[in-house]
Amino acid sequence: MGANTSSVTELAENENLRKLTGTESISENDPFWNQLISFSFTSPTNSEDAKHLEETATILSKLLIENNPRTGNFRALVKVFLSRTKELKISTECQDQLFIWQAHNALFMIRCLIKVFVGLMPEEELQLQFTYQERAPGTCDEEGDLLEEMICNLVHLITEVPLLDITYNILFEAVTTLLTLLSYQLFQKEILRENIIYKYLSQGQCLSLTSRLVKTLLYNFIRQEKCPSPVAHIFQPQTEGAGLLYGLASGVASGLWTVFTLGGAASKQSPEKDLPLPLPNQSLLLLLVLANLPDGPDTPNPYKQAIMSFRNTQDSSSLPSPNPHSFQINFNSLYTALCDQQKSDQATLLLYTLLHQNTNVRTYMLARTDMENLVMPILQILYHVEERNSHHVYMSLIILLILTEDDAFNRSIHEVILKNITWYTERALTEISLGSLLILVVIRTIQFNMTRTRDKYLHTNCLAALANMSAQFRCLHQYAAQRIIRGPFDLDENSSLPDYAQDLNVIEEVIRMMLEIINSCLTSSLHHNPNLVYALLYKRELFEQFRTHPSFQDIMQNLDMVIGFFSTRLEQAGTDLSVERVQEVIKQGAVALPKDRLKKFPELKFKYVEEDQPEEFFIPYVWSLVYSSGAGLYWSPQSIELFTMDSG
Repeated sequence: MGANTSSVTELAENENLRKLTGTESISENDPFWNQLISFSFTSPTNSEDAKHLEETATILSKLLIENNPRTGNFRALVKVFLSRTKELKISTECQDQLFIWQAHNALFMIRCLIKVFVGLMPEEELQLQFTYQERAPGTCDEEGDLLEEMICNLVHLITEVPLLDITYNILFEAVTTLLTLLSYQLFQKEILRENIIYKYLSQGQCLSLTSRLVKTLLYNFIRQEKCPSPVAHIFQPQTEGAGLLYGLASGVASGLWTVFTLGGAASKQSPEKDLPLPLPNQSLLLLLVLANLPDGPDTPNPYKQAIMSFRNTQDSSSLPSPNPHSFQINFNSLYTALCDQQKSDQATLLLYTLLHQNTNVRTYMLARTDMENLVMPILQILYHVEERNSHHVYMSLIILLILTEDDAFNRSIHEVILKNITWYTERALTEISLGSLLILVVIRTIQFNMTRTRDKYLHTNCLAALANMSAQFRCLHQYAAQRIIRGPFDLDENSSLPDYAQDLNVIEEVIRMMLEIINSCLTSSLHHNPNLVYALLYKRELFEQFRTHPSFQDIMQNLDMVIGFFSTRLEQAGTDLSVERVQEVIKQGAVALPKDRLKKFPELKFKYVEEDQPEEFFIPYVWSLVYSSGAGLYWSPQSIELFTMDSG
């Protein structure tokens, strides 16, 4: 059996699938189902395979939609799956691979069909597909909502079945099926505020499972488990007696669907290291979708409440949380995973969500003595701004802004010394503090924005982060000091400013803020930053143009006083002074400078606050991540209404 995607096109002609979607009703007790779900085919995780599968599933689904009201075969398939999931936990404990494998296959088929249903019909009609059943004489409708039962069953499956090699695929399918059911949002321009699937997940039977689902999805992300070798474990008999069963299953499979590889383990098209791991990635995407569901009129989103309130397993506080959805998780493991995974948009969005919404997580992270492990990946995202989408850059900047609201963070980053920053290519940095590196990257981002993208939101957040740090600048690296003085004022260094006139107000705003940042450092910690004074004196002519400008006159008073004071002391020290001698004079002058001559300005402090109706930004963003990086999921770009293909 190979991994040739062309075989997918033959699925539409498969005899068993034709029977499922045809005009004949099949009882849920019919041996047919056992034959149907005995195939070797695991979910495709690259978009090309998923696209082929989608096209075939669409043909079959349309046939089923036409015939299902009379046959009830879709309901029967769901019932077959549900009957098997009741014993999944026991099957896992007994290592009953055949049983788990068949349950996976049934769910995989259901997910493929539902995915087409969601794109073709409103949710009320989807719900009807679960109600149609074979009309045998003397039978009556069973009570209960099968769609709700299936959703709750999937949540139970995710939270109760342990993650092992033999359960990896079915857990992946359960997460993916929930994402698929929630994907109605993709086909709507407006934010969906009420939805049958939302109701089932946030009310009723599923409500009590909220914290367990969030916790499990987080641990799936934390563990970063690779998928097992494709299907190899399925056909290896554990005992002599099992051989016949596995042999029979294999025989059925060979005539049905060919093997696909999960996670690209056997794919030669793209290296495994470039692909996100299917289950951790899919779990994170589902978690972000759930966390961003809109609050109901009378019911706040329980998944968001769980995200906001969970605590550290090391938290010895005996006070119970007032939030019914609170739980505990290992913060050290979570921190490590977040540090390792920032290359992906979704991990950065999770970090933002936790820092912004969960005070327990924020307090824990700010108390870490290894913050460089978290900050460095964020700085690399900003440094490679040209290669990142704007949303990823925004989230990274806002994370820095949230961190810089804490004065202890602003002090501690100047105490962390880094060696040989190879990814920073403008200049060799053999030794620099984390604080100075952060300043360099943020100023570079401002300059990039001023000369290229012209996004006010971007430079406002950059400047706010620098402003928050400014009073705690310590022992600035000489290059960082130069960039503070030159960077934003020397915009023509590499490229001209197009349409300069219409951006004067933006440039004026940046210059004013940078002057305030320099002033904040000079008034709060001048004696700690001789390199900044040196750079200020060296480029003093840059500031002459600001003295008479009405927007800058007040702030220029302090800068003029400092420049004048140190210039006088240097003149008194003689001519032809070496760099070392100039720095010595500056250090001595910093002690002698009369601080009372510096005009007091309000402390520069900025706090990140989400805009009104943040869901208008976050829901399209989250679904764009599902669209672009959901494992094994493909949607036709023409059918997407929620966002444009170039957004982000």
